[in-house]
Amino acid sequence: MTIRNILVPIDGSEAAKSVMELGLRFGKDHGAHVRVLNVRSDPKDTIPLLGEGMSVSMIEDMIQAAEKDGGERAVRGRQMFDALVKELSLTVSDKPGASGASASWSEEVGREDEVTARQGRLADLIVVGRPTATSDVSTTLTLNAALFDTGRPVLVVPSGGAGYFGKHIAISWNGSPQSARAVASAMTLIEAADKVTVMTVGSERTSAARAPELAEYLEWHGISPATRTFDSEGRQPIGAPLLKECADAGVDLLVMGAYTHSRMRQLILGGVTRHVLEEAAIPLFMAH
Repeated sequence: MTIRNILVPIDGSEAAKSVMELGLRFGKDHGAHVRVLNVRSDPKDTIPLLGEGMSVSMIEDMIQAAEKDGGERAVRGRQMFDALVKELSLTVSDKPGASGASASWSEEVGREDEVTARQGRLADLIVVGRPTATSDVSTTLTLNAALFDTGRPVLVVPSGGAGYFGKHIAISWNGSPQSARAVASAMTLIEAADKVTVMTVGSERTSAARAPELAEYLEWHGISPATRTFDSEGRQPIGAPLLKECADAGVDLLVMGAYTHSRMRQLILGGVTRHVLEEAAIPLFMAH
């Protein structure tokens, strides 16, 4: 799939800088347009969160504080955008038809996850940050909205950002529809990579023999991937050996399907997607 329109939803926080920077650099490298969207929370949404017995003046103070915080975050976000656009020598334009890479800034009031879901359906790729233990809950909600509610691939940025990536791509392959969507969506990146490795973990649910099947498919596209198959040890989570293999091989981008089994099951019992999202130190190209 050709990537021409990229959406980068942000909240104006300091953590958003690395996400914005990676999205803009990615757009420049691929000649795409990057839409940086700052989503400001509606101050009135804080009212249901307030405890009972609060006076009208207290509620008004809370709304004003939320408006001030949202405004300050928007200003910081725009300053980061302007600085990065200048640093990367990107053309600022929101009009289709321009050749080469470009970027635009926009703002919208609402819930970040809901806005991302709606606008993400009109993007070729959505770039979001990886939730961490200290992230706001909105970070997780936005990621879930991008994965489950848009039908589009998602590039997940590790904490602290990442340098150049895509030279050595690993594909986590289990033969699922989600994995197939991830591969199809990332094909432009896979074709441009210096090295591609298909990784399949043998388990009760997945046969390691599936790796050569994807390798043969890629060969029809002029790609000669390496294959790496390994077994999970007992009931050890598959995500741990997968990330170890990526680190040992020098992989700088992991392509994989997201939540190929029940999301509720993975949230309760754990799973590959959950582990990778919690622990990965490299960018993730995911599709559900």
